[in-house]
Amino acid sequence: MTDFALPYRDRVHAGRLLAGALTSYRGRPGLLVLALPRGGVAVGYEVARELEAPLDVFVVRKLGYPGHEEYAMGAIASGGVRVMNPPPGAAPQPQAVAAVLAREEAELARREQLYRRQRPAPGITGRTVIVVDDGLATGATLRAAVLAIRQQQPAQLVVAVPVGSEQGCQELEDQGTEVVCPARLDYFGAVSQWYVDFPQATDEEVRQLLDDAHREHTRQAGRPQ
Repeated sequence: MTDFALPYRDRVHAGRLLAGALTSYRGRPGLLVLALPRGGVAVGYEVARELEAPLDVFVVRKLGYPGHEEYAMGAIASGGVRVMNPPPGAAPQPQAVAAVLAREEAELARREQLYRRQRPAPGITGRTVIVVDDGLATGATLRAAVLAIRQQQPAQLVVAVPVGSEQGCQELEDQGTEVVCPARLDYFGAVSQWYVDFPQATDEEVRQLLDDAHREHTRQAGRPQ
């Protein structure tokens, strides 16, 4: 079921429409928007701006199946969380899995340091947290994010995506996670096919959006930057 005509023009368009589905959260004390880089940050920026909430990143890395990296066999997230979900019938060699893990753990650490510059990670305990990505296919990446965020005991956790597979959304809901997804599709395929313009986001774009969001939120809150 979908509430909007697809495809979205781009991530900005998708973020603005998604923000419209989340307006009931505006004004919640301690509201925090966490976007999954890279692609989720442009979407999360629009959500955070509409809800007048701070924006930060939550780094999650897909674990690509050795030799077929386009297929996810799981994901890792900040806090040492690992979610394994290999394709049916797949049994990768342990040493190949270890190599993928080592590479992606190093990339996760690099991105956490790069994106925040010198800003500390935000506190999550007791807050309403909306975690945003640009789409949900298998759900492995978002499941890893949810597990890691829950370890920090938020008061409420919401997953918000502009478009997602019905199965992926349902699996998260079955695990007790609230999901806001205006376009839930029985046939999904790849996230990119639901966007007209879907370029690869860059590290610099992520840093710029986070800097812009930080300046805007401090200005809204009347605090010195």
